[in-house]
Amino acid sequence: MVKVTLNGTVLAQSDSPVKLEGNQYFPPESLTKDVFVQSATTYTCPWKGNAVYYDATVNGSTVRDIAWGYPQPKAAAQQIAGHLAFDRKKVAFE
Repeated sequence: MVKVTLNGTVLAQSDSPVKLEGNQYFPPESLTKDVFVQSATTYTCPWKGNAVYYDATVNGSTVRDIAWGYPQPKAAAQQIAGHLAFDRKKVAFE
C-alpha cells in the first residue's frame, strides 16, 4: 500500500498506483476528493496531453499545486486518465 499524506491527513492510498516517468499516479477511487480543488495552473506534455493542477486544503491550510493529472490524456497515456500524481516536495509518501 502506498500512501500520500499532508500534515497527517491521507490524500491518497492505493495498492496499485500507476508508475510513469518517476511519478506514481493514484486512481480516482484512492483519492480523498474533498480536500482538492482545481487550480489555474496547467501544463501540456507532448505525449501525455493537457495536465491540470490541484490545490489541497487540510486543517485550514492550503497548499497550491500539490497534485496534477490528465483528465483526457492522449492515447499513449490512457492508463493515467483521471489519476493524480503528487509533488514530492509538498507531501509525504509512506
